[in-house]
Amino acid sequence: MSCTTLSAPAAAAPQAPPAQRSHPWLTLAAVALGVSMIGLDSSVVSLANPAIGRDLHASTAGLQWVTNAYLLALAATLILGGKLGDRFGRRTVYLVGVVGFTLASLAIGLSGGIEGVVAFRAAQGAFGALMLPNTLGILRAAFPPGKFTMAVGIWAMVSSASTALGPIVGGLLVEHVDWESVFYLNAPLGLITLVFGLLVLPQSRSAARGQKFDIPGVLLLALGQILLVFGIVKGESWGWTSAATLTGLGTGIAVLLLFGWYETRTPHPLLPMRLFRNRTLTIGASITALNFLVLLGSMFFVMLYLQNVQAMSPVEAGVRTLPLSLGTLAAAPVGAALTERLGARLTMPAGLLLLALASFGMLTWDTGTSYALLWPPLVALGVGSGMVMAATSEAVLAGAPVEDAGVAGGIQSTAIQIGGALGTSVLVSLIGSRVAATLTAELAGAGVPAALAGKLSAAKDAVAMGGAPPAGHLPARMQAAVAEGSSQAFMNGLHTAALAAGLLCVAGAVLATVGVRRNPR
Repeated sequence: MSCTTLSAPAAAAPQAPPAQRSHPWLTLAAVALGVSMIGLDSSVVSLANPAIGRDLHASTAGLQWVTNAYLLALAATLILGGKLGDRFGRRTVYLVGVVGFTLASLAIGLSGGIEGVVAFRAAQGAFGALMLPNTLGILRAAFPPGKFTMAVGIWAMVSSASTALGPIVGGLLVEHVDWESVFYLNAPLGLITLVFGLLVLPQSRSAARGQKFDIPGVLLLALGQILLVFGIVKGESWGWTSAATLTGLGTGIAVLLLFGWYETRTPHPLLPMRLFRNRTLTIGASITALNFLVLLGSMFFVMLYLQNVQAMSPVEAGVRTLPLSLGTLAAAPVGAALTERLGARLTMPAGLLLLALASFGMLTWDTGTSYALLWPPLVALGVGSGMVMAATSEAVLAGAPVEDAGVAGGIQSTAIQIGGALGTSVLVSLIGSRVAATLTAELAGAGVPAALAGKLSAAKDAVAMGGAPPAGHLPARMQAAVAEGSSQAFMNGLHTAALAAGLLCVAGAVLATVGVRRNPR
């Protein structure tokens, strides 16, 4: 599938020389560098947050916005980024994103205040939205159908593995350098990505370049996604049934429904709603969100468990999660090959069932579980996620026409971000609810007097993060009892979240088996 088949007629701007199209694997390497930047950044920052808070004297709310500002900006502009690539050239928009992401990363390290960190994290998210969907669009144009699935599998491997490696890299940098180095790391990566991309990436774009740009669609989609994602990320702290959460979620859904109605009536839509007539594409996007809900949500509470319950350092915890990274590394290309041979209808449910087994395996963990029992679920989590990512990427990208490759990439990337937001908010909310329900009883069961246990239960938020209520004024024996009861309450919450994740994966496997066609093309 050559890039010239995607270009406009003779009046269009010149396309990349044919020689560039003879090196699709160099194209894959160039986009993989950008994907690794975003993947590392999405998970490495969580380990830097405590150091950022201490150094910049930031409140808990301020630290939450370090993550939320990036997430909101990214989620709100992903489909726009794909549309810009389809219209103005995917190579051009991707490389603009690389430059902007790199400069925003440097600005974060130099900002000197929490307000600057939050503002430039939002800029990072917006430039990341120019990169992510266009990586998939570039691959769709560069690879023939017979090799496209394998290319997407490697793309998924790089994305998942870099996300999983983030805690190790972040732990090393925060412990041995400083928190700013977490962001400065993007400078050499960005420079290499830019130079390599200029040398090897082919240009591709949609043939329909003269169409009017859908400004109302851009505004409606951005507003709807911001409101929806904001409601998701704040639901855990506000309460899922609170008026503020329900208002945010309800308003976001209403605006997105208005966006969908408008897109069916404008002649040049930002997001062609006809794409969702393809059942395989729609299910593939939904399973993508589920995959990252389980992956990122599980990574979040596993890190809390390893560091706060099993008392590992950030580096030790990162190293202990290597089986997850290695499992993803091995599974993504294998999953792509199996998807090409057998179809997403088989590989997508298989990966989801592995994710379910990983989640159910975590139900056997307790406060003192040995590492010999910890790593098998982590391997299953990595392998399952890699397989699902390869299968869903194939389903979404192959389910869309080539001229809409950037938009399809935006749909895929948006599903990833919404799934990740749900994972780190909904699953953490389940942990918090279970902790609140069992903390007093667990403290009492560990030997804390009932009256004291009732008072200490007010610190349920700290326990939901794997910590314990302040007990330094108590005798050593009582401090040990408080720590024991708190850890057990956290494990109750972890088991609830793992059970919910496993059941969701089983439901997703059934949906994929019933709904996905063998050949999405």
